[in-house]
Amino acid sequence: MRDGTGNRHVILSGCSGGGKSTLLAELRRRGFATVEEPGRRIVAEEMRGEGRALPWVDLAAFARRAIDLAHRDRDAVAQAPGWVFFDRGLVDATIALEHAIGKPASCSLSGTARFHRQVFLVPPWPEIYRQDGERQQDLAAGVEEYNRLCDALPRLGYAPVILPRTDVETRADIVLGCLR
Repeated sequence: MRDGTGNRHVILSGCSGGGKSTLLAELRRRGFATVEEPGRRIVAEEMRGEGRALPWVDLAAFARRAIDLAHRDRDAVAQAPGWVFFDRGLVDATIALEHAIGKPASCSLSGTARFHRQVFLVPPWPEIYRQDGERQQDLAAGVEEYNRLCDALPRLGYAPVILPRTDVETRADIVLGCLR
């Protein structure tokens, strides 16, 4: 059953390198609308330019860009039928901005329709974690980020659902089962 607001927008979040993008691809394969992670798109664009809003250069600037892009993403899929799955997005970017500036930034969420109350988190998974040109943080930093998400989501009114470390098909089945 959907949450009380009837919201169809669902966040996939958690540890970097924990399998979010793979899960998003599986949900897309099953016919659901999906929205790619803002952060990776911003990093790719910044690396082609001056690189001032890279998370390892200026986390606050990066988070602010991610918030802006996440708002645009949300607007772009506002009329999509059925469930829409977001790889990170607005709530993650707001939590990153809070961390970067050292004070609550939940004003980034004000005036925004809520997402589905359940946020699906992929936990740290050292066996599949890989750094690349767009993911330069190490696993320890990814775990710190994951812990911040776990702490902040309930404060923002969301219910984290931690997905098991298992194959992507099973993860997708769990997500869809929770949303029934």
